[in-house]
Amino acid sequence: MTKHDEIANKLAKKFGTEYKSNKGIDLVTQKRVIEVEVKKGGLNQGIKQIVRSDKARYLAVNKINIKNALSSTKGTGIGVMNENGKIIKKAGRSGK
Repeated sequence: MTKHDEIANKLAKKFGTEYKSNKGIDLVTQKRVIEVEVKKGGLNQGIKQIVRSDKARYLAVNKINIKNALSSTKGTGIGVMNENGKIIKKAGRSGK
């Protein structure tokens, strides 16, 4: 199992949803969408996946990518959470 899948499965359990590994956004709950990224190079792709959602949008990243994710999401309204689902930056409404 990849690090990405590991994090996605852990968060799916935490938020009571299902991890869809094969299509679109990794995790969708009633109130939020969560895209898991474990590589710095994938952050922009992750942002593109969720930017148009009407729900609260989050990038979930591993520890080494928290700073990168915070700078990548500046001004987008996209929140950042760590690999345990702890919210580091709350999702906002801007960027639509």
